[in-house]
Amino acid sequence: MTEAGVTSEPTDRSGAALISYVLPVYNEQDGIRRFNDELDAALAERPEYSYEIVYVNDGSSDATLSILHDLAKNDPRIRVIDFSRNFGHQIAITAGLDEATGDAVIIMDTDLQDPPRVSLQLIDEWRGGAEIVHARRRTRQDTLFKRATAHAYYRTMRNVFKVDIPLDTGDFRLLDRRVAEELRRFRERSRFVRGIVATMGFRQSEVAFDRDERFAGDTKYPLRKMAKLAIDGVTGFSTVPLRLITRLGFIVLMLSFVGIAYAVGMRIFLPDVTVSGWTMLMVAMLFLGGTQMLSIGVLGSYIGRTYTEAQARPLYIVRQVIHYDGD
Repeated sequence: MTEAGVTSEPTDRSGAALISYVLPVYNEQDGIRRFNDELDAALAERPEYSYEIVYVNDGSSDATLSILHDLAKNDPRIRVIDFSRNFGHQIAITAGLDEATGDAVIIMDTDLQDPPRVSLQLIDEWRGGAEIVHARRRTRQDTLFKRATAHAYYRTMRNVFKVDIPLDTGDFRLLDRRVAEELRRFRERSRFVRGIVATMGFRQSEVAFDRDERFAGDTKYPLRKMAKLAIDGVTGFSTVPLRLITRLGFIVLMLSFVGIAYAVGMRIFLPDVTVSGWTMLMVAMLFLGGTQMLSIGVLGSYIGRTYTEAQARPLYIVRQVIHYDGD
C-alpha cells in the first residue's frame, strides 16, 4: 500500500487476483447472450485469475433482465444489479463500481464494440504495474459525424478546458482497486466518469484496439444523450464558458460604443443626412437578444448542476440484486 506522501515503485501483480467486470446494460436483449459467451471464452484463456461479473440493468424495458437472470443461474460469478428505473449509463457504471470487490475493475459496454478479448491486454498492463489502463480506439466503426464530433470534442477538452482526457478513449478501461476505491468517493449526479478518472492521477497506461461494429440493436447514445454527456463534461471540469460570457459581454459593449459614436457623429456632422435605422435596430436587437439568451443558458447549466447536487438525493435505486452461489 502507498502511504500519503510516499511514491511506490510499480509492482508485478501476479497470482490469483480477483478481476471484476462492471457491465452497464440497457435494452440489449438481442446481443447480451453473445457478449456473455465471448466474455466467458476470453476469461477461459486466463484461468490463473478469479472473476466476478457485475451486470447493471439500467431499467431495461425489453427482455434483458430475464436473460440476465438466466445467465446468473448458470454462472455463480455473475451478479445482476437491477435498477428500479433508467438512471443513465454513467450512474450504472457508478453502481457497478460500488458493488465490485476485485483487485482490479474493468468497465466496458456489452454491445461488442469493445471486444472482451481486449480486456485481457488491460489485465497484462495492470499486472505490469499500471494502476489505470485506458483502451484507446485505434479505429472505430462509427458514422463520419460521430467520429468527427468525438475527435473535435476530446481535443477541445484537452486544449481549451485543460482536462487531460486520453484521446480517442471512452469508458472502456481497467482500474486498480485503490483507484476504484477513490473513484467511489466522487458522488456528483451529473457524472462524466472518464473525466473524473483523468483527473485522479496514478500510474496510467494505454492499450490500442480496433473498435468493432455494434453486434445488434441501436446505439444507446443518440445525439441528445451525447450532447448531454458533453455538457456534463464541460460544466463538471471547467468554468471557461462562464469566462467566455464575460468576454462576450465586453465585445458587445465595445460594439455598442461604436454604434453610439456612429449615430452621434452622423447627427452632429451630417444633420441633413437621414440615417436608416430600421435594419440596424433589428440586427442590434436580435444580436443582443441572442447573446443574452445564450448567456442565460450557460448560467442555467451551472445553476441547475448546483441545484441537483444540493438536493443530495440517492444516485440510484436498486430494485433487486440477483446472484446464485452455485448451490
